[in-house]
Amino acid sequence: MPAADDSAARHAPHTPDSAPVDRAALRHHGDSEVRPGMLDFAVNVQGTAPPEWLQRRLARRLPELGRYPSAAETAAVRAVVAARHGRSPEEVLLLSGAAEGFALLPRMAPALAAVIHPSFTEPELALREADVPVTRVVLAPPYELASALVPEQADLVVLGNPTNPTSVLHPRAAVESLRRPGRIVVVDEAFADAVPGEPESLAGQSTPDVVVLRSLTKTWALAGLRCGYLLGAPDVLARFEQGRAHWAVGTLQLEAIAATSEPAALAEAATSAARIAADRAAMIPRLRALGIEVHEPAAGPFLLVRVPDAELLRKRLADNDIAVRRGDTFPGLERGFLRLAVRGPQQVDRLITAIADIGL
Repeated sequence: MPAADDSAARHAPHTPDSAPVDRAALRHHGDSEVRPGMLDFAVNVQGTAPPEWLQRRLARRLPELGRYPSAAETAAVRAVVAARHGRSPEEVLLLSGAAEGFALLPRMAPALAAVIHPSFTEPELALREADVPVTRVVLAPPYELASALVPEQADLVVLGNPTNPTSVLHPRAAVESLRRPGRIVVVDEAFADAVPGEPESLAGQSTPDVVVLRSLTKTWALAGLRCGYLLGAPDVLARFEQGRAHWAVGTLQLEAIAATSEPAALAEAATSAARIAADRAAMIPRLRALGIEVHEPAAGPFLLVRVPDAELLRKRLADNDIAVRRGDTFPGLERGFLRLAVRGPQQVDRLITAIADIGL
């Protein structure tokens, strides 16, 4: 039961944030930290290229690029995604990457959008760029959703699960507790398939006021192709889609979305999720042995860490051709934070050796 002062904060009249916002910081992403040839701990994509079987499937479609994707083909891919999540095709909106889903958020025309931080900054940026009133709901460590003071007036709430960059996996019940009459809750599940069993996902649950966003970029190394989708009630998805360009998702994107939603691909993703969990469990004590503070519990394919001088360490690692993601561009985090992608033992060996040589 929330304390009395928490309840008052939730129900008090609320205005959007009026303090100046650093939009350049909101635009910052891990790929800007990486130069060609660097060992990449900054970007959360698994691997440098899609698996060979997926490359072959995409290559087979190249001769068809002279024609527009048909409505029938799009409908067929929606049906494959729907079957993957136990939903109806009408509850699926295919996207040109998860970033397109964030770009469509302003079409919900909220009177007040609440974005729960620390989290991926693209949703807030898209809303602010469209002059949507936004309030930040900043969670203090350990970044649990139960502490979120979301204004009752907020008719759009956006959060990640598991959350980038904290790697916190919120309980499904905690996410559902954000639901209110007249409110849409958007859950960014871009990394949900990297969690073994996807235990807290809402993707398979048909709910009239919850929209789930999925990305295929990370697990399948498709950052250059841009693939994703939204899951939600048909009337809500219609609001996202209104005014959208024709042929928003191309032939190769449709093929990739369908291919990675099939049972064999899901089994492969489950194997990958188990490997990521094992690599993460092995990586944490090695970082801590160097005196690095690692936030736990962690469920995603990345770790939030804290060091005395994060900016100096980041620059010194870059001098050693190792890229890590700065953390201070995430609202709610200070300069001492970095985000590290979970990598395999050999890559972690190199990172640990470099940090030990540099010193903290």
